[in-house]
This record gives sequence, C-alpha cells and structure tokens, in this order.
Amino acid sequence: MKYDVIIVGAGPAGCSAALTARQRNLKTLVVYNAEGAMEKAHRVDNYPGMPNISGKEFIKITREQMLEAGAELRKGLVQKIVPMGGSFSCLVENDIYEASSIILACGTARVRTLQNEEELLGQGVSYCATCDGMFYRGKTVIVVGSGGESVEEANYLAEITKVKYCSEKKHDTSKLNENITLIDDKPRSIEKSDEGMKLICDKLEHVADGIFVIRPAIALTQLLPELEVKDGSVYVDKDMATNVNGVFAAGDMVGQPFQVAKATGEGNIAALSASKYIKQAENE
Repeated sequence: MKYDVIIVGAGPAGCSAALTARQRNLKTLVVYNAEGAMEKAHRVDNYPGMPNISGKEFIKITREQMLEAGAELRKGLVQKIVPMGGSFSCLVENDIYEASSIILACGTARVRTLQNEEELLGQGVSYCATCDGMFYRGKTVIVVGSGGESVEEANYLAEITKVKYCSEKKHDTSKLNENITLIDDKPRSIEKSDEGMKLICDKLEHVADGIFVIRPAIALTQLLPELEVKDGSVYVDKDMATNVNGVFAAGDMVGQPFQVAKATGEGNIAALSASKYIKQAENE
C-alpha cells in the first residue's frame, strides 16, 4: 500500500507529525514497536495546557487525536527503509509499505550491536524469525533475545528448528517453549566458521546453523544506512530534513533537550517539510 508519509514512532514527535500531516491531507501511516520513554513518565508538569498529566495519559490522548484525524496506526518493528528513487520501501516485520516520504521519530533508543553482527547480516545472522525461519527447518539456531517479542519469535522457531536461547538483556523467559535450551551466558560477538555460525560469549562459544538477533529496536545503521549521525544523534537542518532526500527526523533522536514540547514542535516542522517536499516532487 502506498502512503504519502510513513512516520516511525508514536511518541510525542510522531503523533504531532501525524496530526500536521493529516491537516495537510497526507495519507499517513504511523508505525511503532514498543512503548517509549514518555509512557514511563510519572507526571509531566511543563507541557502547556496539560498540567499534571502522566506520560501514559498524554500518549493515550495524542494517539486518539491522531487516529480521529485519519492517521493509521500499526504496531510492528520497522526493519529496513530503502530509498527507491522518488519513494521509499519500508519493511515492517513481514509487510512492505511504500511512501513518498519518511519521518523518523524513534526516540532515544540506542542499539549496541554484537561484534561482527552487522557484517554477517544475511550470511547466517537474521533479525526476523518469521522471514527467515524456514531456511533453517530441521536445523539448529540460536536466538539472542532482549524481551517478550524475542520469546515469541523463539517459540515460533521451536516449531520448525532446534532452538538455543541466549539473553542479551535480563528479561522474563518463563514462557519459552520447554524444548528450547537456555544458554546461561553473556553474548559478545558472532563469527562465521567451518563449523557454522558461532556465538562468542563470556564463558563459552556456542555453534549453530544460524543466529537470530531479536531486539525491540533496529540500529540506525541497519534501518537506513545512508543516514548521517553525529555524536549519537541524527543530523537535521532547521526544516528537520536529514541528509537523505525525503527523510525527516524529529524528537529525542535528533538531540537534546529531551523535552516533550521540543519533540512536538519538531514533529510539526517535520510534517510541514514533508508536505512541501511531496508537493515539489509532484510538480517536477
């Protein structure tokens, strides 16, 4: 399905961008994967017109407003954004969406990858169990997990493969399929050898046919490799435009201060800039 704009993130910046995009009559899809920092805020005291509101209530109200304005909301992990010369292909789990422009509003999530992980992506390392699981039917895989979604993906893989599970971050693994073997070790790096794919941990090395790294976020270098990042933040100009033509960014991911008022303002600017970009492209 083709959209005018796909917004990655449904926090204050993403919701603000969606509202403005809809006011400009842009067909808008908002995609988010996990609850952000705002929803963990006990109370927000400095946002005009909403005194003493909790972060969770703030997000609830702004998402409802966004949906009433006609934006579409989809929960899912955006795994890849590919520029296609005038439009963008956006892979959300197993679905592909197309958009004329992209607004990134992903918050402050910083993904620290394992050593060699990105270099071996597609060569024995995968980020999507549903996409690539069938290639390992009847074989052995290792899932490096960071949360509840990792457990779900591991359980799916256990139906078609032999699974070993290694926690990258501490989380509840009680719902793992009983046939899954837990690796009580800390993952550090990945290697490809004659034996197969090798997960190097603090204590031991673990070998399998494939390794699935399942996190609630994707590193920017994997999401959109062309994106320019400075000091850990996405570089934007005054119009919230990134170095990739047609891609805009807003909110905490473009740098401090990490304040909701700043994020909503930047989301508004990003959507106005996206609207201008789309109209210019249509007139060329």
